[in-house]
Amino acid sequence: MNPLPDHALPSRSLARVHAHEAYRAVRSHTLRLAAPLSPEDQCLQSMTEASPCKWHLAHTSWFFEALLLLPFLPGYRPYDEQYLFLFNSYYEALGPRLARPSRGLISRPGLEDVHRYRQHIDAAMHRLVDECPEHRWDEAWRLLRLGLNHEQQHQELILTDILHAFWCNPLKPAYDVHYPYPDADGLDPARAGATNGPAEWVGFAGGRASVGCPAFGQPGAAFCYDNETPRHDVLLPPYQLGARLVSCGDFAAFIDDGGYRKPELWLSDGWAAVQAHGWRHPAYWIPDGASGWKVFGLRGVQPWAETEPVMQLSFYEAAAYAQWADARLPTEFEWEAAARDARLEQLTGHAWQWTRSSYDPYPGFRPMEGAPAEYNGKFMVGQLVLRGGSHATPSGHVRPTYRNFFPPGARWQFSGLRLARDLSC
Repeated sequence: MNPLPDHALPSRSLARVHAHEAYRAVRSHTLRLAAPLSPEDQCLQSMTEASPCKWHLAHTSWFFEALLLLPFLPGYRPYDEQYLFLFNSYYEALGPRLARPSRGLISRPGLEDVHRYRQHIDAAMHRLVDECPEHRWDEAWRLLRLGLNHEQQHQELILTDILHAFWCNPLKPAYDVHYPYPDADGLDPARAGATNGPAEWVGFAGGRASVGCPAFGQPGAAFCYDNETPRHDVLLPPYQLGARLVSCGDFAAFIDDGGYRKPELWLSDGWAAVQAHGWRHPAYWIPDGASGWKVFGLRGVQPWAETEPVMQLSFYEAAAYAQWADARLPTEFEWEAAARDARLEQLTGHAWQWTRSSYDPYPGFRPMEGAPAEYNGKFMVGQLVLRGGSHATPSGHVRPTYRNFFPPGARWQFSGLRLARDLSC
């Protein structure tokens, strides 16, 4: 069940009841994800781009304290002034912060202290929901819903970051041998929809397509981030998309054909990355002699499954594979326009899908007001858009307009690809 409603609720009293329920659901799920990890696990920062689980637990609490409790709850005082510095991520308007590469040095406060901080914030947030004046409720609800979606993003980061940390551990430990947790229907989201046989193509006529969301926070509108706005028209030529994601077996054929040794397949920066880092296969793949491959994931080292979507690919690897397959990556608008087509498999819940679109503002883009203005817009340079959603993306958090983004060399995310190609008129 998605704890976050797409639309405004019919009355403010009912909205407050639902706000309590949604808040509890999201916050408790974060703790569930952290539960398999020891205190030592939760202090690990294996690279600059990742953060310790303990930091994620504290930062998501800081977000509610800084953006909701301090401005909206009369008489509220910071839980600890030092936490405002330690757990700010990148919000310049909200004061100085600890540099990102140093998050793994925060041995104090300890994990128990961070849990007490979360409990303090939770109690104060429930007070805010009950006591917020009517004339400020709409504004508070918009920020509360933003904070819950923000925490859902960090839920996925908890998993991607600890996976990288465990990959760096010589023992290659499992996060949880029972992950991924079945959904409400008992399905394993990482394996549902796994497809055998050759990939098929689905054609689309193109033409004018309306993409994106209305302005952020419009009354009655579905939730979206500001980077998904405003809704606008694009003109698409006829095109085709792969009916399913590129599988591990598909990608193994690229490896066997010398894909990592052929510079003609690679973008210049991508080939430089291959040479500099010695890439010969996706991240977390382990050669396994005559049997092929093993793959390291949240369940630990597991036998290779050729029908599962390939993941842990950089944009460079995705683009090189597409070149090898005599295809290309879709634009984010091709992906979005096609996303409601029932013929496409594995749209969400499997792997994020690299697109050929740079992460740029839409025509007429305006960031959110106040401190949330720093949430998305200032990162609109040097990044590529991914669409869809992975098995680690919380249920209900994805939508056809969702724009994830990472630099082209990022490999530690659950990122794969879907092929595209032009369709002659």
